[in-house]
Amino acid sequence: MADPKKPDKNTQKKPGPFPPNTPRPNRTAMVWVVLIVGGFLVASLLAGAGGGREISVSEFETYLNSGNIVGEVKLKGDQLNATLAEDVPLKEDQSREFFVKVDPEDPAYKPSVLDGRLQAKGNNAQVTRVPDSWYETWLPQLLLMVLLFGLMWFFLFRRMGGGGGGMLGNFGRSKHRLMTKEESKITFDDVAGIQEAKEEVSEIVEFLKNSEKFQRLGGRVPRGVLLVGEPGCGKTLLAKAIAGEADVPFFSISGSDFVEMFVGVGASRVRDLFKQAKESSPCIIFLDEIDAVGRKRGVGFSGGGHDEREQTLNAILVEMDGFDRNDQVIVCAATNRADVLDPALTRPGRFDRQVVVPLPDVKGRQEILTIYAAKVKMGPDVDLTRLARGTSGFSGADLEALVNEAAIAAAMQEKDHIEQADVEEARDKVRWGRSRRSRTMDELELKHTAYHEAGHALIALLTPHTDPLHKVSIIPRGQAAGATYSLPEKDRTFYTQNYCKEELIVLYAGRIAEELVSGDISSGASSDIAQATRLAKTMVLDWGMSERLSPINYAVMSEQTGPFDVGERKYSERTAVIVDEEIKRIIDEAYDVARVMLNENREKLESIAQALLKYETLDADDVQRLADGKTISKPTVAALLATERQATLDAVAAQENPDTDTLSPPAFPG
Repeated sequence: MADPKKPDKNTQKKPGPFPPNTPRPNRTAMVWVVLIVGGFLVASLLAGAGGGREISVSEFETYLNSGNIVGEVKLKGDQLNATLAEDVPLKEDQSREFFVKVDPEDPAYKPSVLDGRLQAKGNNAQVTRVPDSWYETWLPQLLLMVLLFGLMWFFLFRRMGGGGGGMLGNFGRSKHRLMTKEESKITFDDVAGIQEAKEEVSEIVEFLKNSEKFQRLGGRVPRGVLLVGEPGCGKTLLAKAIAGEADVPFFSISGSDFVEMFVGVGASRVRDLFKQAKESSPCIIFLDEIDAVGRKRGVGFSGGGHDEREQTLNAILVEMDGFDRNDQVIVCAATNRADVLDPALTRPGRFDRQVVVPLPDVKGRQEILTIYAAKVKMGPDVDLTRLARGTSGFSGADLEALVNEAAIAAAMQEKDHIEQADVEEARDKVRWGRSRRSRTMDELELKHTAYHEAGHALIALLTPHTDPLHKVSIIPRGQAAGATYSLPEKDRTFYTQNYCKEELIVLYAGRIAEELVSGDISSGASSDIAQATRLAKTMVLDWGMSERLSPINYAVMSEQTGPFDVGERKYSERTAVIVDEEIKRIIDEAYDVARVMLNENREKLESIAQALLKYETLDADDVQRLADGKTISKPTVAALLATERQATLDAVAAQENPDTDTLSPPAFPG
């Protein structure tokens, strides 16, 4: 039975931008005040300004000497106002009233002297001195100050103060984004590739739906759930799916939104967020990138208790401790740096459950691709299973970008649907960058690149423990002049010694192929050397794949006590020498094996390299046929370009001469 004291959640008002019982700013009254003050200011300025047009002193003297001035001549400070006689010819748009700026210290413009000059020249005018009034002297300045202060108060203090929150009231209000339960459309069906994580958070959904089930036995659901994983793995999507499945409001805010230039603002925002969440319970609070405020205390640059991040973290800790057993508020947080979080944040009672959101495996990637493929027009030739195998290490965000890039590429080519070639190109673009066909390569560079990639491809084909070859290309992509792509049969969670050794052989095969053909080496193997060196070091230091050093972990892994501490080596100088010798030995062995294999298969290397120079891209079947001594028959890049160019010319000719039959050349001209 529902608690009669607790208001019905369906009748609760949606939280607004202001907490309950907080007076709204009376902006209408402030606007009227600003308008009135501005009107007084403008009126006073216009009253002090001269009427008519402004003329020069010499022009005024001309009018005076000609006797053309009539009426009253007002002399006020340095300004003289007068009127011209009716018989003075003027342009249509000129006014007879005018004013002139004079020097008040000039004796000629003293009231008595000026009056005598006017009478002597026959002007029917009389000089009147107008004294400066109080409202024209200091009232404009006063009104201007009032107007400026009013604008400052309205745009700065009023917006910071809001209602009863003081000067920093609005700064202290939470900047969260609220997604109501009517707007929560994301469910677990929209989340794929992280099945274990979904199962682990399903308890949260059950608690939000049916809290009495847990309260009956006296248990409580974890107050906080920390989602840990690499960027793009779906942590935010999973948190939204929890809210969507439970049909509850979703409060989301980033850790950086708590931090401001004023100390204490972050803590105020935390209190405001949790207050509004409790009023809207059951609900979910999602703190994205919590490591922005949840880092270990005492190791920052200030190290003091008045640090803004530390005060914000303390407020989060206090608010999470303030939950009652029956409060139906679940706090979810996401980070990819769980190692830097404060221990008080991850202890039981706060974020007492950590859910790992890993990179998807082959099956998970296929499920994710299926979800995104349903939102676009996929062609019948698209093989999502093959695509999932070729995207090892891709996150959910990478896969979404892949499908989107494929859709863009197909649309740019005016296709009716996405084809396999589009998704293959999109995968390579997301992983390695856009192909740069416009890059000009001289003959020597092109030859080096072709033999380099042919060496990689041939050895990858001949070594049984490495990942199967997928394709090889000498089209520049990203920073690389060419690339050899493999297609893993499965996601590797461990690495055997045979796999590592053969991987080193494949990496060095490109450098050796260049040397065998030209007798010279180039800088094109820099990334291969770096990757091989890292692999060899890991084999020796981490994986114990050295007989001289035994299965002992010699990796440099020292606990850090500060942000600038550097790990120290945990082994002696003699051991360090042996480590260097073992790394060099492993690399030298791989280098020698690669040289022997390429020398023994020199003809195969030549045929693959020449085919690359001709076709630019070869798939695994093409490389296998060439290695078996067979030939391949497919259109070259030049033939495809020529065919496309001729088709364009034929289309133009057909439009110009619709009655003339145009004979097209063969599909692939020799």
